[in-house]
Amino acid sequence: MDPLKNPFNPGAGTRPPELAGRDKILEDAAVTLGRLATGKQDKSQLLLGLRGVGKTVLLNEIADLATKNKLENAFIEAPENRKFLEKFIPQLRKVLLKIDRTTKVKAALNEARVAIRNFASVFKLKLGDIEMGVTPEAGVADSGDLSSDLTDLLVATAKAAKSANTGVVLLVDEVQYLTSDELSSLIVALHRVAQLGLPLTLFGAGLPQLAALAGDAKSYAERLFDYPEIGPLKKPDAINAIADPIKEAKAGIESAALTKIYKVTEGYPFFLQEWGKHSWNAATGKTITAADVTAATKTAIASLDRGFFKVRLDRLTPRELDYMRAMAGLGAGPHGSGEIATAMGQSVSSVGPIRGDLIAKGMIYSPSYGKTAFTVPMFDAYVRRAILNLEPSRPKRTIAKKKKRRRRERARPTGGSVLLRRGRPFSAFCICIQVRRVVADYFACDFHIARSAPVAAHLIKCRL
Repeated sequence: MDPLKNPFNPGAGTRPPELAGRDKILEDAAVTLGRLATGKQDKSQLLLGLRGVGKTVLLNEIADLATKNKLENAFIEAPENRKFLEKFIPQLRKVLLKIDRTTKVKAALNEARVAIRNFASVFKLKLGDIEMGVTPEAGVADSGDLSSDLTDLLVATAKAAKSANTGVVLLVDEVQYLTSDELSSLIVALHRVAQLGLPLTLFGAGLPQLAALAGDAKSYAERLFDYPEIGPLKKPDAINAIADPIKEAKAGIESAALTKIYKVTEGYPFFLQEWGKHSWNAATGKTITAADVTAATKTAIASLDRGFFKVRLDRLTPRELDYMRAMAGLGAGPHGSGEIATAMGQSVSSVGPIRGDLIAKGMIYSPSYGKTAFTVPMFDAYVRRAILNLEPSRPKRTIAKKKKRRRRERARPTGGSVLLRRGRPFSAFCICIQVRRVVADYFACDFHIARSAPVAAHLIKCRL
């Protein structure tokens, strides 16, 4: 069919034409935002799920709901290799500037301005070209302690919003990339805001390990947040996500084709969009058939291999690739750490740091104690296609290991004749300490007699 009329547009955070199967999550978010609009507090939420399940799409939908409720909101995508505050503070400043244009009560707003300016100064953050128009004031968000200062800042921001009869919604994507200190400080600040009943809340999204990270940061995080799990769509919802947009585009699709798409995509939203797009393009008539889906599967997989999958694999070191190869060879998972280590021919302790690095990069996660799984659906099949047959890399010998090996060689007893057979240069006046010891043992003389290089050389020459 005509690609120009294709209703499917798979992308990172791109809203699908039919947002199916997420009604309960959006309804709960609407209740939270409605309470916030009336000045009441409600629990913050952290959306948990694998890559490609639509977490970012849901955050964008919640941002739209916040705007409809006349709530100020800021969307921040946490960077992987930079400070979270570098992106967070400029967005919070924009929120204060919006409140400034709507409120007539300036006292609370000025306090928030002071807080954000002091905070930016202490942590050396840029606020942009526009000045906040206040004089720095000692004692507000300027202690240098991130937890304390971020609490002051969010409390001041929430008070400013309350004075303007509005609320603040923070939307943070990729929360798992926050450092432990950043995450802990953010939780402490939100906890204080909740205790004071101020109209500020957070909707975050991240990989499944985020719940454990939050719990490790602060034990009360389990009571501070709700953790909706965002998974693959159930079959009826997955079918609607494909069939409804096609129907709206005045085309059709066979029931067998829908079943085939659901089976191959396992109901994951991003893959549904990918197969929907390629099935549309593969169809020659106005109805998509099962044969069209079969043809589309090849082009869809090739497209994923070139983009969605490949960009993740390109970020890995050779040793990390070895770990991923071993996991993929075992199947979809999850797999025990011992199984993976055995597949690599190494001990669990030796591959532990590699596993930790892969978790930090968001490539794998631990669904339960001692278990490991991919964060990207169908990634095991891609790894088997792409790198399973590559030769494993050899770990580089570290300086410490080299020194240890040299110490073992020095301690190993070696005769003078062996030394000569190895082809090492012999000098009567530059003989090593190991040879002197061998000479002393061989001629049954004290070491202090043989420690002189000329004497040791003389004894060896006589023997030879």
